[in-house]
Amino acid sequence: MATIRREASAKWQGAGKDGQGTLTTPSGTLRETPYSFHTRFEDGQGTNPEELIAAAHAGCFSMALAFQLSGAGHPPQELATTARLTMQQEGGGWRIATIALQLRAKVPGIDKAKFDELAAAAKANCPVSKVLNAEITLDATLEG
Repeated sequence: MATIRREASAKWQGAGKDGQGTLTTPSGTLRETPYSFHTRFEDGQGTNPEELIAAAHAGCFSMALAFQLSGAGHPPQELATTARLTMQQEGGGWRIATIALQLRAKVPGIDKAKFDELAAAAKANCPVSKVLNAEITLDATLEG
């Protein structure tokens, strides 16, 4: 059985609200990318963990669906997914409560029922969906 490992690193300096940090990945996609209280809870310059989780979920779901569709003989022309993550304050902290996936797909030759079945399977089985302890919804539109 294959095993895949990925990593990222974070550096943080200073107090929680006034401090700042950077995120780096070995691939170089993130290279000392700034994050802070302001990028997480306001609209500061940089990224934040939740934005990265939303990006990871949109990408994971799209790739999982591409495999599902291709395996069923309907390779997609285009899958455009947006993941909208909502955090809610809970007790003394925060939690990721929901992620709403919105998909617009161009898949030649597939009927809506089969498309919906494969999209639901991709939502349930992509690795990022499996790791999240949040309600995940899907609004999937098959175009043209």
